[in-house]
Amino acid sequence: MRAKELSDLSDQELAVKERELKESLFMLRLRQRTNQLEGPAKMGQTRRDIARIKTIQHARARGAK
Repeated sequence: MRAKELSDLSDQELAVKERELKESLFMLRLRQRTNQLEGPAKMGQTRRDIARIKTIQHARARGAK
């Protein structure tokens, strides 16, 4: 996802999206360990999406203070 798309989401939606991405990343790591992962780039993309969400959440928390 793009940062602009993520910044349009509410705080609750961001938390849900982060949880979903973390679960997806876990499953990707599991597939990698069992040699069933077809596209290793998907792991990197998922990690970057999680980082984008955390960045937006941190910026909002700092802005609220």
